[in-house]
Amino acid sequence: MQVTLDKSYPIKAPLDACWGVLSDITELATCMPGAAITEKVDDKNYKGSVKVKVGPAVAAFAGDIEVISVDVPMRSLVMMGKGSDKGGSTASMQLTATLQAEPDGTTVLLGKADVIVNGKFAQFGGRMMTSVSDMILEQFAGNFEIKAIAATPVGSSPSATLHAEATNQAVTELNGLAIVWMLIKDFFGRLFGRKS
Repeated sequence: MQVTLDKSYPIKAPLDACWGVLSDITELATCMPGAAITEKVDDKNYKGSVKVKVGPAVAAFAGDIEVISVDVPMRSLVMMGKGSDKGGSTASMQLTATLQAEPDGTTVLLGKADVIVNGKFAQFGGRMMTSVSDMILEQFAGNFEIKAIAATPVGSSPSATLHAEATNQAVTELNGLAIVWMLIKDFFGRLFGRKS
């Protein structure tokens, strides 16, 4: 099962602060709720994990991250992540992320992700996978913005008033219940959509 996502997110922080987060792979990984870098192999290769908690149950994926390219002048990064869980499901994602400065001093985070999922998660279908991926990327973008605001020198950004509270708002755990709810809503939406 493969889905492709093209997204853009407004970030209330200046370009340099955003690039500081995007170009630091260890810091960038912490923007993904439930994700962590577990080992730095070299400057381009890392090992990591992602945990999803649904009530008392926890699903854990372990895998590899490769930084394919970093374009400093264009403020762009391409990376590939691959992982698997103990149940035999596998997932991979190639992500291209680019930052664009806005005239008001804020930044737009542009992302294109090609996601491939095999195993039990593939049974949800492309539409559900897109919905779930959208929700996860929203959480990622929210955490990215919080980190970029926190890295912005006070007084140098239109969002400087948010600086002090930014570090207390990050989502640190992938919201499995929200994912399940999204899947349930999508299922019933398709069910009733077919009947109408």
